[in-house]
Amino acid sequence: MPDYPDTPLYRAITGGRFPVIVSLARHDMALARAAKDAGVDALKIHLNAYHRAGKVSFGSFTEERPFLEELATLGLPLLVMAGQETLPSPEELEALADLGFEGFNVYFAHMQPHMLQSRLRPMPALADSSTDADLETIAAIPGAMVEASITRFADYGKPLTDEDVAAYRSVVERAGIPVIAPSQKKFVPADMARLKGAGVAAALLGVIVTGDTPSSLASAVPPIVAAARAA
Repeated sequence: MPDYPDTPLYRAITGGRFPVIVSLARHDMALARAAKDAGVDALKIHLNAYHRAGKVSFGSFTEERPFLEELATLGLPLLVMAGQETLPSPEELEALADLGFEGFNVYFAHMQPHMLQSRLRPMPALADSSTDADLETIAAIPGAMVEASITRFADYGKPLTDEDVAAYRSVVERAGIPVIAPSQKKFVPADMARLKGAGVAAALLGVIVTGDTPSSLASAVPPIVAAARAA
């Protein structure tokens, strides 16, 4: 297993600070700058994937590399949703680490063994169809975190319910590793204390919350960041 760096983002996630991560709706530097201006703790981008909520396709590492190189100049911690059926090669994972990416994310069903040999910290995602055995396998990966992408697609964009919070709490209690909650539901500032109270380690805001323009992101995200700081 690689010796993953003990970064400020990882310390925030494991130390109870409840950081806010933004998943960019598009590979657009104006969006990235708006997220940085909103005070987020990290950015997440996509490769080799079609994003259902945003209806956007993301290309390969080679195709997206010019944007990734420019993004790295912002100085924010970076995570990558690495793909679906197609994933970066070992050499591409090393190049991502060289650019400053700290961790990778894929659905557990798409995991490939070579991903765990890279310098990127693993953050496999559960799906709404994942089993207890899937979570146990993820929890046994040294140094891993887990993204709890457990909402049915039919429920995307709806308000966060008490049942959702209880489901996150159940994942936290069973996982024993840091759990990140993505905004498949439409998170609002008041949800930050609810999520932290359930033991969630970080919030991941995607297009359902941020919208897909710099102005929509600049409107939606700062109040959530402020609420997370106060949670």
